[in-house]
Order: sequence, then structure tokens, then C-alpha cells
Amino acid sequence: MQRGNGHLIDGAVRAAVFVRQEFDVAVRRENRSSLYIGGQWVAPATTDTFEVVSPFTGQSIRRVVAGSREDMDRAVSAARSAFDTGPWPRMSLAERMAVLSRLGQAIAEHRGEIAALITEEMGCPITQTLASQAGAAIALIETNLELVQDYPWRTLRRSAIGNALVTREPLGVVAAVVPWNAPLSVAMLKLAPALLSGCTVILKPSPEAPLSAYLLAELADAVGFPPGVLNIVVADRAESEYLVTHPGVDKVSFTGSTVAGRRIAALCGDDLRRYTLELGGKSAALVLDDADLAAAVASLRTLSFRYNGQACTNKTRVIVSRSRAGELVERLADAVRGLRIGDPADPATEIGPLVSRRQRARVEGYIAGGRADDAKVVVGGGRPDGFEHGLFVEPTVFAEVTSDMAIAQEEIFGPVVAVLACDSEDEAVAIANDTVYGLSGAVYSADTDHALAVAARLRTGSVEINGSSTGFHAPLGGFKHSGIGREAGLEGFDAFVEPKSYGISGDIADALS
Repeated sequence: MQRGNGHLIDGAVRAAVFVRQEFDVAVRRENRSSLYIGGQWVAPATTDTFEVVSPFTGQSIRRVVAGSREDMDRAVSAARSAFDTGPWPRMSLAERMAVLSRLGQAIAEHRGEIAALITEEMGCPITQTLASQAGAAIALIETNLELVQDYPWRTLRRSAIGNALVTREPLGVVAAVVPWNAPLSVAMLKLAPALLSGCTVILKPSPEAPLSAYLLAELADAVGFPPGVLNIVVADRAESEYLVTHPGVDKVSFTGSTVAGRRIAALCGDDLRRYTLELGGKSAALVLDDADLAAAVASLRTLSFRYNGQACTNKTRVIVSRSRAGELVERLADAVRGLRIGDPADPATEIGPLVSRRQRARVEGYIAGGRADDAKVVVGGGRPDGFEHGLFVEPTVFAEVTSDMAIAQEEIFGPVVAVLACDSEDEAVAIANDTVYGLSGAVYSADTDHALAVAARLRTGSVEINGSSTGFHAPLGGFKHSGIGREAGLEGFDAFVEPKSYGISGDIADALS
């Protein structure tokens, strides 16, 4: 196994240029009438289906079967059998790594098709789905293949009163529930460490964006996962709740809204079921007085509007001193006016449509609320001209925002950014921390040591200094209402193992040393 990051991505097609006609050819058009359970494509228990609608054209693009409780029972039974009596948890780590490596290669070979599917089903621009959705899934597999070799699977601990062999053993059957905004990359945040740890998984994709999960199932089947190790069932909320409360499930790993996460925590708490939650965010970017405003705005142009604003780590609050607020707002407004809105299959597009009518209505409701609170719309605030179809909302910047306004407190999950002015650095930190969320953040400064000192005061799971990404070797997760537990990095394996201690004699300890 090659160590170091990049060999799977280097093997992938790095550039894919689509026009609409080529895009239509690139994606699979068949409806999906079966579920992937126990290593087979099986008929569902009911005839219910979900309609997948293109947020750009407004047209139905697929129908996929809706999993029922009976289907969840079958999936859990298959995963349970694969864990309790199957080969996967009993394989050597090297053997599991080999299977995951093959999966990474297969995803790399289908990178363009995966990106096209995600763009079609949820509207993310194709350049972003290639890089940070399909590309991220590949990178996550590679990173976990590297990190798993350094994880402390077996450690020896000596003390004056005893000696212990401490192992970390696979936790069991995992229910992985993923959102529509990053369906494959978030799935791989969970699947890569869970599978490498020896767990078996039921993946529950969102009905709004299930198409890439079907292709993932085909690839997993082709590269040789044993039956029942990975099962994929698309289902609605009631059936999802049934899954996370199923007595055959040992662990729930959920990414989604804080409201849904709170519900899952309550359900799992009744049974003392393990869970990890990666939830919402209202992340702040602090632009300090010595920051290069041009560079900060160029960074925020991306970090605040990725995935059409539908990313939980987006920097949706920008905090700046009152003396520099006017210049920053002007520069940010100019940058946002330059964002190209359009067909998400066009590589020139930077802002595509929102995923659903419900989501657009939510975002427009917050924009109306901001106006009612007397915040100032500097740019955007409506629907763009020239689109007779498509669930578009203009990229929007609010100024004259105060921390008590809903647009400064609540997760909008759309292309809306609030600029808040402050009178001191201490006040900037206080404003940044004045939220129930604590997922991500950013600090911009010409002085790196100063930026790190300010970042240390932020109650948030990660902070990007001058727009620098933390990467997948670092843990991802949030403080406060942004979640419980961590994904990615070495810490990502902790979610899928149980530590176990063996008392051993000094002679055995010496032999194991």
C-alpha cells in the first residue's frame, strides 16, 4: 500500500468538460427499482417510490424505490449476519485495506459520472462536484488508508499494579444516515473508517439525492465486498427513525440538521446506542484590522457560497471592525455580483439552483425576515433574471446586521451572508461565539501568530486561518449544537471501535513488547 496522499486522485480523470448535451449522455438515465441488500439487488417490499427532480429543469429525472420497515429489517439482518458470522471483521487489516483501495480506484474511474449524477440531482456546479464531492470521496478513502496504519489497534500499558493489552475492536453494525448536499463525500466520511475498522454498514441516503449511492453500490459489489458488509436503502423519515432505533444496530452516524440530530440523540439515548452527530453551523469569519481585504474577500467568495450556499461549514457571518466595514462590504458585494449563476452542468457556473422548492422557500423566508429586521440588502435578495425554470436564489449579502437577528443566529443553508460590524477584537470574538453553533470558522490577519491567538478563543470545531483548509487528516466536527463526536483524521476511527482491556502477566507483557 502506497503511503501519502494523492495516488488515487492522480489516477482519476482530473478534468471533465461538459456542455449540456455531453452532460446528458454522461449520466445514467434508468429508474432504480431495487435495493442493495446482502450483496444482491433485491425487490423492495412495497411499490412506493421517490421522484428525483432536477432543481435546474424542474423535471422528474428518475424514480427510485422507497425502502420500507421490512426492507430495513432485511438490511439490518444482512449487516448483522455479516458482522456476527461473516468474514469481514475477521479479515486482517491488510485484506480490508485492499478492498477499500479497489473501491477508491473504481470511484476514481467513474469520477466524471459520479459528479454528473450529483450535479443533476442536487444542483451543485459540476466543477465543485468533480473536485469536492467525487474528488473528496476519493481523497477520503486514500487518507483513511494512510491513517489506519498509524491507528493504535493494539497497545501495551504497564503499571505498578498490573499490565494490560488494550485493543480497539470493531463496534458492530452501523447505520450511516447522510444528507443531500454532499451525498457521496459525507458517506465516505463514515464508510471508510467504519469499514476499515471491521464494521458492517447500512447506508441511508437522502431521497432528494440518492443516485450516486446506487452507483456506489454497483462499484462496491464489483470490487469484492462480502455480502452484507455494505447495504444501501433509500427511505423517508419514518423508516429512517425505524432504522436508528433498530435493536440490530449498534451505532448511528448521522449528518444533517440540528433538529434531526436532537431527535436521533433522544432515540438512541433510550437504548444507550452509540451515536455520532455532525450537525448545523453558523460559522463566522473574523476579518481583523491588519487583514488583506482583497485576499479575504477572494477567499470568502468561495468559502461562503460553496454548494450554492448549502454547506454546513460555509462562513455565513463575516465580522469586521466598524472602521473597515464599509470597504469590506463594498468589496464583498462586487465579488458576489461577479458570481456566475446558471446551468450547474456548465463548468463556468459558480452558483446553481437550490435543491428543492421547500429549500428555496426557506431561504427566501430568511431574506424577507432580514429585511423586516432592517438589515440592508447590499446585493442580491431575489431571484435572478433570465431563468424561467430552476430553483435559484441570488447570492445575497446583508449589511447592518446585529447579532440578535435571525439571519445572524439561524442556519439558512442558502447563498446568504451577513456582515456584522464591531468596535473591538474582543467584541468580534464575542459575536462569533454568540450562537448555539460551533462547527467551523475563519480568521483573516497578516500576522499568523495573532490569527492563531484569536482562533483559539473561538468555540468551534475548526478554524481556517486566512482561508486554509484543515484537510482530511484533521478531525471534523463541532462544539455546542453543531454535533457530538468527530469524523475524519485518526479520531474518525474512534467512532467505530470499542476499546477492550486484557489483564496480562509481566511475562506476557515482556513477550509482547
